[in-house]
Amino acid sequence: YAVAGAIVLGIAAITSGRTVPRSRDEWLGVAVAGVFVIAAYHGLLYVAEIHITGAVAAVIVSLSPVLTATFAALLLPNERLGPFEIGGFALGILGVIVIADPMEAGLGSSALLGVALAFAGAVAFSLGAVLLRPLRTDLPIAALQGWAMVSGAGLLLVGGALLGESPAEIVWNATAVASLSYLTLLSGVVAFLIYFALLDEVGPTQLHLVGYAEPVVAAVGSWVLLGSLIEAEALVGFVAILAGFAVLERHEIAAYVGVEDALRAR
Repeated sequence: YAVAGAIVLGIAAITSGRTVPRSRDEWLGVAVAGVFVIAAYHGLLYVAEIHITGAVAAVIVSLSPVLTATFAALLLPNERLGPFEIGGFALGILGVIVIADPMEAGLGSSALLGVALAFAGAVAFSLGAVLLRPLRTDLPIAALQGWAMVSGAGLLLVGGALLGESPAEIVWNATAVASLSYLTLLSGVVAFLIYFALLDEVGPTQLHLVGYAEPVVAAVGSWVLLGSLIEAEALVGFVAILAGFAVLERHEIAAYVGVEDALRAR
């Protein structure tokens, strides 16, 4: 993310000419994005994947739309958290519990730790997106993203050092170079340029709907590349998470299908 951040800051300098935050809100926005969206989310998720598969982690991260809608109702103006919202959140949490299956796995199991870490990452990502919403200023999106990545990378390096990791231990082979290139250019530069632009345009709740595509892509990728299939508990948990979001965003969904008036009358 340090390399990706430097590239994005270069893009910001070329396209907008302004790369340095000026106001308190601009620096605060950089801090929120760096801490929550970059460092906490990715650090927790990557450590979680030591204990669980990428497909299971993706299902847990798909809770992000539920968490985002809940945080938005709690923290943003013109939002409210009523009985239906609480019920939707509960369904989402139930989905995570089904995936974790604590009775089967055991409270001290490695898999349960992985689920907890992935859930914490989803919380950080969703909270960061909501906190960023009222902090939007005239700072170009690319500049915000670039500084967030650079600062987040610094925090990730500190976290890695605390876990006993060091960049000097990396074995530079073709796989390592390909992985770094993919994470830097596609997952870093391209994906987050799109993410922050859409976050500013449509808001966190609608944007995080894309999270429901992540488990599908991860499951297919795990099957094609690794030969592993997603477990039934993860599928059931995903359905519960999806149902929770449907309850939370019932009015928006109804508006799309043309039954909003009937739903509000109930």
